[in-house]
Amino acid sequence: MAGVIGSIFTARTVSSWYVALRKPTWTPPGSVIGPVWISLYLVMGIAAFLVWRKGLEYAGVRIALLLFLVQLVINTLWSAAFFGLASPLAGFVVIVILWIAIVATIIAFMRVSLGSGLLLLPYVSWVSFAGVLNWSILIINR
Repeated sequence: MAGVIGSIFTARTVSSWYVALRKPTWTPPGSVIGPVWISLYLVMGIAAFLVWRKGLEYAGVRIALLLFLVQLVINTLWSAAFFGLASPLAGFVVIVILWIAIVATIIAFMRVSLGSGLLLLPYVSWVSFAGVLNWSILIINR
C-alpha cells in the first residue's frame, strides 16, 4: 500500500514538474525506478514476514514491526513531500528521516532474525542513492 499511495503523488507531477527539473546525468530512467521499487517492496515484505514469524508475544518482534511500519509511512511521505509538494527540499528532509528509520529497522530486525535485517540492506542502499540524487536535484535547481 505504501508504494501505491506514494505513486498517487508521483503520478500527478512526474510528467510535468519533475520533467522540467534539471537532473544529474546519472539519474536512473523511470523504466528502472518502478521495477526497483517493486523488488524492494517484495523483499521488505519477506523480511517483515521473517520477523513476524518469530511471534508477536516477543517485545523485540513488536518493536521491530512497529519500526517497519513507521518507516513505511515515512517512505510514503517522501513521495508526498518531493512530488506532491513539488519540493526537493522537503523531499530531502524526509529522506534523511527515512534513512534513519530504515537503519533503526534494520538493527531491530537483525536482533530478531539476522536474515531479515540483511534483506533490508538493498533497501537502505537504494534510499542512500535516492538521498544523494534528491540532494543533487535540490542543489542543481536552486
